Amino acid sequence: MEFCDVALPVPLDMAFTYGVPEGMEPVVGGRVLVPFRQQRLSGIVTELHDRTPAVQTKNVIRVLDGAPVLDAQLLRLGQWIAGYYLAPIGDVFRSMLPLNAEFKKTISYSITEAGHTALHAAGTVGSSARARRTPEEQLNEINVLEYLSEGEPAREQTLRSATRVSKAVLAGMVRKRWVTRADLSDVRDATRTVKVAVLQSAEGKLNANQQTLVDRLAAAGGRVAVDALQELEVPRTTLATLVKRGFIEVLEESAELVRSKIKVRPSPLNFQFNSAQQEALKTIQAGVTAGKFSGMLLHGVTGSGKTAVYLAAMRSVLEAGRSAILLVPEIGLTPAVAADLHSVFGDEVAILHSALSDQERAEQWHRIKRGEARMVVGTRSAVFAPVSDLALIIVDEEQDSSYKQEEMPRYHARDVAVMRAKMANVIAVLGSATPSLESYYNAKKQKYKLLEMPDRVEQRPLPEVEIIDMRLEFQETGQEQVVSRQLAAEIQQRLERKEQVMVLLNRRGYSPVALCRACGKKLECRNCAISLTHHKREHRMVCHYCGFTAAVPKACAHCGSEYVYFLGTGSEKLEELLHGMFPQANSICSWGRR
Repeated sequence: MEFCDVALPVPLDMAFTYGVPEGMEPVVGGRVLVPFRQQRLSGIVTELHDRTPAVQTKNVIRVLDGAPVLDAQLLRLGQWIAGYYLAPIGDVFRSMLPLNAEFKKTISYSITEAGHTALHAAGTVGSSARARRTPEEQLNEINVLEYLSEGEPAREQTLRSATRVSKAVLAGMVRKRWVTRADLSDVRDATRTVKVAVLQSAEGKLNANQQTLVDRLAAAGGRVAVDALQELEVPRTTLATLVKRGFIEVLEESAELVRSKIKVRPSPLNFQFNSAQQEALKTIQAGVTAGKFSGMLLHGVTGSGKTAVYLAAMRSVLEAGRSAILLVPEIGLTPAVAADLHSVFGDEVAILHSALSDQERAEQWHRIKRGEARMVVGTRSAVFAPVSDLALIIVDEEQDSSYKQEEMPRYHARDVAVMRAKMANVIAVLGSATPSLESYYNAKKQKYKLLEMPDRVEQRPLPEVEIIDMRLEFQETGQEQVVSRQLAAEIQQRLERKEQVMVLLNRRGYSPVALCRACGKKLECRNCAISLTHHKREHRMVCHYCGFTAAVPKACAHCGSEYVYFLGTGSEKLEELLHGMFPQANSICSWGRR
């Protein structure tokens, strides 16, 4: 094929055609390095063809993959996302591939003949160029020209560090043609390395801490990652002492090599399922065996054992030699879920979420691609995991808004999971104690199968919940209350028992509304047109949508009246109130967070 169409990570809804030099063999779904305007970009090949374009084309610089990194199903899924969510196809493919660590952006600058002339003329008295530039601008430009005149082209980071100039100064010098800018971006080795402690000798006089560390190494076969040793309650200097004495040697090895030498064996499932769990698991397993798409809504109350059903279903998938994906809504939940999966599936588990470094994400992605990890757990981006022979996708807490991607490309991971399952003819299970309206509606309309688990495990009772009508509180006390009398009494009882109390309020700041009593106008964000929240501790008004801040008003900006009132209660105000009601109680307040 003479040409290939490439989807690039630029905000344009189209692919770009490039020529394929002789000897190069790009593949559909693989990455290539191509020139784009004045830079180099990595993109995904979407088509190979012999159709001669109407305009002159540039050639592919390098083929980065000999095999597709996005298979036919993922390419099709990406094209659906681009069409359904009106997102540029290149941005979609970029978000599906966590391989930023394998591409290094490098810019270099070189001095031109015009730059040498400008440097030579810099000291000329009465120079017209000097008259048009401030002394600081002139000094910055001279520093850059002097640095570049000494030898080879300089990389942007090195040049800026040496001359302390901004990108704007360099861009201005490029426009004057005093320097040239070249994009040298290319692939790089992103292999992550870790330090490993290797036991050399266990004989000799050791103190208690040193013996603890040596015993840990011996029990693990003589090799343990240094980070894992930090879990032991011994001083960090203990390892350094043992290294100096020759008991231990510390080596730096690739993370993949260390992982291959330190295996985690899976353990059997020891769950006693009740009838509702057994029925739900049986339905999921039957759907997986059927090999056809089916959406299922697992509606189980809190504590009904949904996670146990997830693990059992995934275990049956693994035993059949197939793969599964489990999505969780927040990064904070991933380690806990991953710990459960590690205990059940051992090294067959891979973790994908945005808190990982670029190197760690790339490492996990390659493990999945190679088939070393068939059970994937992660946040919304894990829906794109390149698993082979996918059989099951589970979306835990499917109603959670965290599944919505807020930046381009915008998408809803729950809906993408259902669509991927449909394209792959596999099962999609949406689990929740409080399903979203659309999912519950689909279940009632029999678009999804409804699996219900109405009881908690072992018939454990649900917490008692009592709703207090604050309107009656006002009628009976004659005062507007934030904390009801009954809640105050319950808190007092717990404090007298030396117990802890947690009070939750879904309002940040001190007051959510600043209102002028004279004209009735509210203080609103100039960007979002919503009420600004008063943060008393920080002495400012804040928009919780865009981050805009303003000074606390002393008078109304519309009519000039001094009668500006702060209405409503936020977590700061609630904390202040509770301190007044229970001064003897110590408190920890996360008033600035949701």
